[in-house]
Amino acid sequence: MGEVLKIRPAAECRYDIVSLGEVMLRLDPGEGRIRTAREFRAWEGGGEYNVARGLRRCFGQRAGVVTAFARNDVGLLMEDFILQGGVDTSLIKWIAYDGIGRTVRNGLNFTERGFGIRGAVGCSDRGNTAASQLKPGDIDWEHLFGTLGVRWLHTGGIFAALSETTGPLVIEAAKAAKKHGTIVSYDLNYRPSLWKGFGGLEKCREINREIARYVDVMIGNEEDFTACLGFEIDGVDHNLTDLEVDSFKAMIEKAIVEFPNFKATATTMRGVKSATVNDWGAMCWMNGQFHEATHRPGLEILDRVGGGDSFASGFIYGLMVLQDAAKAVEYGAAHGALAMTTPGDTTMASLAEVEKLVAGAGARVDR
Repeated sequence: MGEVLKIRPAAECRYDIVSLGEVMLRLDPGEGRIRTAREFRAWEGGGEYNVARGLRRCFGQRAGVVTAFARNDVGLLMEDFILQGGVDTSLIKWIAYDGIGRTVRNGLNFTERGFGIRGAVGCSDRGNTAASQLKPGDIDWEHLFGTLGVRWLHTGGIFAALSETTGPLVIEAAKAAKKHGTIVSYDLNYRPSLWKGFGGLEKCREINREIARYVDVMIGNEEDFTACLGFEIDGVDHNLTDLEVDSFKAMIEKAIVEFPNFKATATTMRGVKSATVNDWGAMCWMNGQFHEATHRPGLEILDRVGGGDSFASGFIYGLMVLQDAAKAVEYGAAHGALAMTTPGDTTMASLAEVEKLVAGAGARVDR
């Protein structure tokens, strides 16, 4: 199996997993459209938070989230959602609310699922949020990683891109985590709309290449590695083909030369046939070997948002608990597939369901 990650013992840590990122209120029109909706179903969600919640709810790990909310009823609603997900809220930083959101507010994310030829649509309203105003010095990392103890820190490129201060905060957190022996994972999650407000692609690469120096487990597809880290590969194909597999391998072979601190990397591979039918797969690299998960062509999708985050939580579980890269990518791909069969950003799957899918079981009725 090769070398495994050196993870802090559970007995000396309060948390198995802590995520750093923004959590937004997701407003979902169900089967309808945002532009014509008269009612919305409320969820919580955020790229980094979804991973911690998945590890808590599906995989039974002790989870916390570092984020910030404006202290008003929307912020308290978000806290209640997080508590329902079993994620510890004691690390949340609360900011005084001015009554109208002139100086600080909480983020909203309107998301419609799409169907058939109509793709999913996201409309974020997250400017000037409490989380986007977090900056170096705001969080006592020494207390978190040194006194309380954390086995694994997860964060990502969405949070790093929120403002000119969140990227440096990620760097500060990753450095502190490494000092105390905490494993750091990072999902590149390139979003050009977030970076264009302050420096665009050039700033994106500057920040992400600095963050990458402190990352143990890097997650991202070819577009992410190209945009965020500057690794160009000819002939990239964003469908599930042998070419994509080969291009990802070539990308990783370049990346690990420049960033020898990477202990593992992973990507999902999605071939979009329609909003509701995707080909789905994943692969990872660790200890000089590539591992591919079971390829699932024609996977039926109810809500694709959060599928990649659920992959990440399953992959982290496989590395942290099972300590097996081949199993990790299978658990990640299975968990991501299951998460996309239910509404909302976060998982509704159980570990038993993930293990059943990994073992090759079908969709017969359980009685």
